[in-house]
Amino acid sequence: MTPLEGIRILEWGIAYAGPGASAILSDLGAEVIKIEQPIIGDPTRYHSASRLEIEGDANIIFHAANRGKKSITVDLVHADGRKIIYDMAAKSDVFLTNLRGTTINRMKMDYPSLARVNPRIIYARVSAYGTRGADADRGGYDPQGQARSGMMYMLKEAEPRMIPGGVVDHSTAIMASYQIMIALFMRERLGIGQEVDVSLLGSASYLMYLDNLLRLSKRLEREGLSPLRSHYQCRDGEWLILRMPDKDWPRVCRLLGVESPENDQKFKDMEKRPAHAKELIAIFRTAFAGKTRSEWLSIFGDTNLIICAVNKKEDALNDPQMVENGYVMDIKHPDMGDIRIPTFPIRFSKAEVMSQLTGPKLGENTFEILHDLLSYPEEDIADLKERGVI
Repeated sequence: MTPLEGIRILEWGIAYAGPGASAILSDLGAEVIKIEQPIIGDPTRYHSASRLEIEGDANIIFHAANRGKKSITVDLVHADGRKIIYDMAAKSDVFLTNLRGTTINRMKMDYPSLARVNPRIIYARVSAYGTRGADADRGGYDPQGQARSGMMYMLKEAEPRMIPGGVVDHSTAIMASYQIMIALFMRERLGIGQEVDVSLLGSASYLMYLDNLLRLSKRLEREGLSPLRSHYQCRDGEWLILRMPDKDWPRVCRLLGVESPENDQKFKDMEKRPAHAKELIAIFRTAFAGKTRSEWLSIFGDTNLIICAVNKKEDALNDPQMVENGYVMDIKHPDMGDIRIPTFPIRFSKAEVMSQLTGPKLGENTFEILHDLLSYPEEDIADLKERGVI
């Protein structure tokens, strides 16, 4: 079985932060129905900025955000189109959207409208800056979440720098899936539906939770200079990173073969050591440069010592720990062939998670949903299609 077997989610979203949340829930076994505009669909399907050249010129980000979903095309400008969504909402557990508030209200897809047809529905909103305040209806993407939260100055450089890879988009998707799970749990316990919301700004800020707390303490600056809490380049050009407690100081020095720091009082005394950190780090750098990374990993092989390789992206996908724990898996994609993809990183002893990377074709499930789920007669479906409602 799958953890969310029997849960149905309606998604009216574009790009990644919103659809990425329901994609996670799809991995966990939920049935996710993606609502798209006829002919046009989710603009991310063919967005050229991050297009991957596969059959149909489809975008890899679209597949990532919409894996395992069904697609229904409905024009919400039509009253009959909105009725279709209301009929679907009456048979669903969750409605998820990341459209702006003005669009949601104009199309009558707001929480009160859907709660009237299904009081138990969980209505999930994903926004750029939250649903309150002057900028509640202002749009934004991953860069805006990084910028406004202060994340772009985390690297402590003079100029702000973005963290690549959509880290805020994906963390927002994770947070949105988490809030939906909490709301579903509350519904199971208390029998209530409700509206929940999460934002790029809030998720980015929460990612920086410890960093923001540590800014209240001078300890952050001292730890940042510690030779036991730094990264070093080895003889073969590869890197290692340490995070050793102070009690391991003598042992690390002996393993590195640097006797002077171990016996020198200005280094040996933990209180005096931060004042000489730059000198110490230089000594450690020279020592680590004397052997290859694999040699150092063998020397520091005791699992009680906190040390690991700094992987390049391609190396991380082949790291034995990643593979053995199922954090990546090999699949056969219909367009891309044999590929290795990241997976949902939580395991269940009595349930299965279904990771994949295939999004639906535009509207491919429209007839199935209208006929099988909503019991619309075939002639009514044909009429809706002829009038451009679906």
